[in-house]
Amino acid sequence: MAAGRPEAQDHPPENGFTPLEHPAPRLLPHIDTSVLPSLGGFGKHQKQLVVLTWIPALFIGFSQFSDYFLLAQPNGTCVHPVVNESNWTVAPPPVAVTGGAPALHLKGNGTGERYGDSSDALCACREWRLELQTGLSQNVVTKWNLVCDSAWKVHIAKFSLLVGSIVGYLVMGVMADWYAASSTSMLGLPIFCVTFVSLSLPLSLSLSLSLSLSLSLSLSLCLSLSLSLSGIELCLPGWRFSMTMVASFLMVGGQLLMPGVAALCRSWPDRDDWQVLQIVIISPFVLMLPYVWIFPESLRWLLATQHYRRSKAMMLRIAKKNQVDMVTEPSGVLTELEQELHKKPKRTCIVKMMSTRNLWKNIVVLCVNSLTGYGIHHCFARSMMDPEAQPTAMCHTDYYTMAGIAVATCLALCPAVGLMGRRGGLLTFMIITALASLLQLGLLNLIGKYSLRHDIVLRDTLNRKFAVAFSIIGMFSSHAVSTLSIFFCAEITPTVIRGGGLGLVLASAGFGMLTAPIMELHNQKGYFLHHVIFACCTLLCIICLLLLPEPRGQPLPESLADGETFTRQILLHPGEQHLLLTKTDKDYSRVHDTPLHLSTTGGATVAAATALAAVPASYALATGGEVLSNRAVANGVRAS
Repeated sequence: MAAGRPEAQDHPPENGFTPLEHPAPRLLPHIDTSVLPSLGGFGKHQKQLVVLTWIPALFIGFSQFSDYFLLAQPNGTCVHPVVNESNWTVAPPPVAVTGGAPALHLKGNGTGERYGDSSDALCACREWRLELQTGLSQNVVTKWNLVCDSAWKVHIAKFSLLVGSIVGYLVMGVMADWYAASSTSMLGLPIFCVTFVSLSLPLSLSLSLSLSLSLSLSLSLCLSLSLSLSGIELCLPGWRFSMTMVASFLMVGGQLLMPGVAALCRSWPDRDDWQVLQIVIISPFVLMLPYVWIFPESLRWLLATQHYRRSKAMMLRIAKKNQVDMVTEPSGVLTELEQELHKKPKRTCIVKMMSTRNLWKNIVVLCVNSLTGYGIHHCFARSMMDPEAQPTAMCHTDYYTMAGIAVATCLALCPAVGLMGRRGGLLTFMIITALASLLQLGLLNLIGKYSLRHDIVLRDTLNRKFAVAFSIIGMFSSHAVSTLSIFFCAEITPTVIRGGGLGLVLASAGFGMLTAPIMELHNQKGYFLHHVIFACCTLLCIICLLLLPEPRGQPLPESLADGETFTRQILLHPGEQHLLLTKTDKDYSRVHDTPLHLSTTGGATVAAATALAAVPASYALATGGEVLSNRAVANGVRAS
């Protein structure tokens, strides 16, 4: 009884005991440790596919930040006012919106700024002269004069883009689990091309906004393509993070190059430059259409869903490109695969995640982290804007500041994750985000209330400098939290539901970004409460992050059972923290070896009697036994 399981030699065969045979461990479920090494590891085939996934990342960066220019608010002058002949001007205030374009408010020449009901009088204009400061001579706002009473349509356009992305992430995540990520993602490319070409045609505002919803849906497909086929499923554990960060750098590069692309499209002959910008953005995606034939299905997904016949053809193709001879390969992966060819494919939906014990909690924690990171990022961005900056300087300075912060975040993530791991890095950046948010909300008010009550100018100057400093730190850390949460989810979610899990986290990020146009639509009412709520969420995330596992150096989970094996590590000692087993004081003195004459027919009866003797009398009666002096009798056999 010391070993927990009796040995074969302790029980002779005539006692009814059959020695247990230990089958050889299966190789196919262990893709990172058995299958991929037998195919050449991170060989030539995988490296070529990873490089090809980097190319669309740059153009996805163009598309993600194009609304900064297509929906930017102009600086306008009323040429023919209704009230009098004086000129009223429209200037952008120091607030950031989703996409970085400033929102309009109204200001009269020589009369100071006016808000509230006075804006209705300032908007009484027959003709506007609108001038953009973002590199384009015309965009959607100037095309349809979306100023004053029509300015809300701009926020609705941004709202529709984000809602379309959220729906796209959820729907395409489920479809990726059911039909494979590569096949599903390629469906977005034709939709993306048709939609963007339609937007370049002369359309009405309502139709243009409707098409923008379809555009964001197809854009989410292309983004899913880049995420699912990059260094997550193609690479071995040691290469996953570095290959993914290269794609992140390229997306940030697209953000940095976008102003130059917009400037090159300015003053295009015979066509509005904003339409030319859309065509320039869509053109590279047309060249990605051959990816449908270049990219194979994910071998990891084929094996996890038991598509063994397709897996065999894929493995032979990969081995040929990596110059590996599968016939002489000693691991036996191909031999085991041939024995499993008769099995039917099994697909899994993300809904089955709710039947797990730990996996659904991990995904929910990462969803909250992603929502908080993107939501509070807008709060920091709004606080960073300079209210006294000129429109042109403010637009370019703030845009490049945010792009520089994104570059710095990617540079800092590499050593931080390398030293502290995924969970340690995410926890560190979340703590920095919480500190920056709390200090910005509380410390600045204390400085103005107690320290510098008499020097108003110095107080305002210090408050402004501290606000900008904390905003930059907060944007830096919140961007790191958002990026790392998405990658974290891709690592701990099993292959059979990785698309759905990744879609949930990306949709949560979309909900976080959705707060920006909602706040702008309500004219920043409730902004302070908005910041306070997200600051409280950061504190909640810090506590929940301690429950997450550490996937660094671990193979990717393939099934739901594999996802359940990821348990959190204790802080002071290495190794996985398993469930603690308490010692029992039960008396096993009455347990003896099975007699020979009862080994065939009476073993079950004695086992039942022994079980009945260990429970109260009421349970013995419920199971068919008779209680006599606290001793159970089952089928005529008295338990001694």
